[in-house]
Amino acid sequence: MARIPSQLPPALRAGSFSVAEARRLGVSPRRLGASDLAQPYRGLRTSASADAPTALLERCLEYAPRMSPDQFYSGETALALHGVPTPRFDGRIPIHVATHRPHYPPRIAGIERHRLQRREPAWSESAPGLRVESPVRAWRQAAQTWTHDDLVIAADHMILPANGLATLDELRDEVRLMGDLRGGVLASAIRHVRVGAESPGETRLRLVLVRGGLPEPDLNHDIYDDHGTHIARLDQAYVRYRVAPEYDGRVHAEDVGQFRRDADRWEAIRAAGWRHVRILAHHVRGPAPRAVSLVREALLERGWRPGDSS
Repeated sequence: MARIPSQLPPALRAGSFSVAEARRLGVSPRRLGASDLAQPYRGLRTSASADAPTALLERCLEYAPRMSPDQFYSGETALALHGVPTPRFDGRIPIHVATHRPHYPPRIAGIERHRLQRREPAWSESAPGLRVESPVRAWRQAAQTWTHDDLVIAADHMILPANGLATLDELRDEVRLMGDLRGGVLASAIRHVRVGAESPGETRLRLVLVRGGLPEPDLNHDIYDDHGTHIARLDQAYVRYRVAPEYDGRVHAEDVGQFRRDADRWEAIRAAGWRHVRILAHHVRGPAPRAVSLVREALLERGWRPGDSS
């Protein structure tokens, strides 16, 4: 008859735990090798019957018992944990763990390790046992691999007052103090960061339009009717020409009620004398995004000529 493994100490029965902690609590090596336990990483154990975590937060919580007090989640991982938009889906984001000299990061398969310069740590504890790098520092760290536009999208989100993750001055100070990366990608990104963009799609559209030779639109412009009644707040607007490009991510495609409200809003914008240009996700993709020609056509109809600044 198969031997039933002995009960683990209560402190080890929920989630993952480190082998070092288990040994400190008197768990034998034989018990740690029993078939009811799995080894997600070297030096960790968890229940063999539990589903492997897929969400980033769950994956980080699983690994956390393996971290020493000087280690913390950094870069892309930290930004995602702070809720910053990242270029990869949650389940595809690698786990980045860092420490500052003179300490050493872990050498564990499946973990991206970083040994940073001597510096006062700036991580915060966002959940029990989860040490996460500050958003400002993590943004600079992500520039090792992220594109210019991904950095702008993240920074637009971070400096939005409602999010309260950073200010533009804090981003500038971090680059000034620690230096730029990859040919000045951070300084370039900072020049294109704007307060007011509320979604990655909005930022990407703005960058596509400017890169395509069009003027930069104003953000969050409110329009009113002749009686002073508020009609809509335009995400992006060419006020002089009354052209309103609007990114539609179609997140409400299956919500009939929301679609009707959106359609009524679009009609109200047009009735107020604005040329509304609805931009979908595929319009901002590819080497020659169609969004540029759609918005250019609307601007030309309203009197804009190439070379006009706004």
